Order: sequence, then C-alpha cells, then structure tokens
Amino acid sequence: MTWSFQLYSARNFQPWDKVLETLKMIGYKNVEGFGGMYDTPGADALWDMLDKNGLAMPSGHFSLDQLKDSNTGLRTAKTLRMKLVACPHIAADRRPNDAAGWRDFGKMLAEVGKPYRDEGYDFAWHNHDFEFQPLGDGSVPMTHILDAAPELGWEMDVAWVIRGGADPKPWIEKYGSRILAVHVKDIAPKGQNTDEDGWADVGHGTVDWKGLCQLLRDKSAAKYFVMEHDNPSDATRFARLSFAAAQRF
Repeated sequence: MTWSFQLYSARNFQPWDKVLETLKMIGYKNVEGFGGMYDTPGADALWDMLDKNGLAMPSGHFSLDQLKDSNTGLRTAKTLRMKLVACPHIAADRRPNDAAGWRDFGKMLAEVGKPYRDEGYDFAWHNHDFEFQPLGDGSVPMTHILDAAPELGWEMDVAWVIRGGADPKPWIEKYGSRILAVHVKDIAPKGQNTDEDGWADVGHGTVDWKGLCQLLRDKSAAKYFVMEHDNPSDATRFARLSFAAAQRF
C-alpha cells in the first residue's frame, strides 16, 4: 500500500518546498493537492517542486467552481500528472435540503465530471459529515448522490463518515467498487485534542484503521490512501507519526 499526504494538512506550515522535502524524508511517495495551491505557487512551480523531491501528485481536490472551468482544470491536472480529480465540498448555503435536491446534485456532479472522465481521469466526490445526516424522510444525502450518478466515484473520508454518525463498514461493503481513494484521518478520544478540533494523528485515535485498511483492500477499488489532519498543531509531527503507524496497517 502506497501512502499519500493531503497537502491541506500543511497549509499553515509553508513554504511548500520545505514541506515537500520533509514529506520525502519521512518516506511519502505521493501527495494530494488542493484548490488554493493551483494558483499559488501555481501548477508549473508546484510540479517543479514535486519533481525535485521525487514526489508524485496522482490525485487532487478542486472546488466546484474550479471544476466548472474545465479547460483550466484539465490543464492543471495534466501539468501535475494527476489521475484522479475530486470535488471536496459544497458550502452550507448551497446544499440541498431534500432527497430530490441531492439526487439532482449527484447528477450535476456527474455532468461536471464528464470532461475529466472523457480525458481519462477518474472523477470523485469527497464526503464530509453532512452527507450522512438524515433528511426529513430518514434517508441520507450520500445515498442519493451515489445512486443518482453511477459514473461518479467516491473519495471516502472515513473519519467524516464516523463524525456524521454512520458506520463506514456497510458503506464500504455496498459501494466499494465506487471508492477510488480514501482519506485516512483519525479521531481523538472525546475531550482530547480540542486545540486540533478533536482530530488525532493516524493510529493514535479511536478509528480502527488496521481493520478498515484490510476491509478497504479487500472490498474497494481504492488506489490512493491519503493521510489528512484538518488542523494539526504540528504538520511534521502528524506526517511522521501517521506514516510510522501506517506501516502496521
């Protein structure tokens, strides 16, 4: 299993060239980009830094607005030699409030992803917690997103599934063939790591990552396992301890 690192985790610990050098020294071979990086430092400069450090960026996050500008999005993905393009979020004020709205949202994502799929890229939605919170009819948005758009892949953020109140295992069992990548993050015991929004270094929290990694290897199509921490107080510590723990998974 090859581990990747979501660079959003290190957004507060730049410069990027030093971040990438550190990740290479720790042992990472892959990183995952995010929207803000593609303008600053820019895709060309970013590729030069990756190449210098022997790192690849097989996957990247793009905002919905960035994805809709498919010419620019495709140029960025090509420059950075990506293989998977993922849409990571939708703001609260843009979210549907019923099942029909979420089905329409799934169809819209599939349409936005078509230019990327046509050029040979995998295209996926990346979840947070809100997709697993019940609607008025008791259903959850993630079901509608996936079922309305069979061509849409899923980058599964397991810890957000758990924070949304769901058990990730049945979702892996049902939708494993749609899971193209996984975000590997951990949840601190209740009341701990409040300065880090309750997240933990991978392998140092409450998520059964050893068991889940085995299940994902057996039941999903995931190619990329991406370490992430939304608000680490020390990105190098997070990267190092998480990489070390992952060797046991």
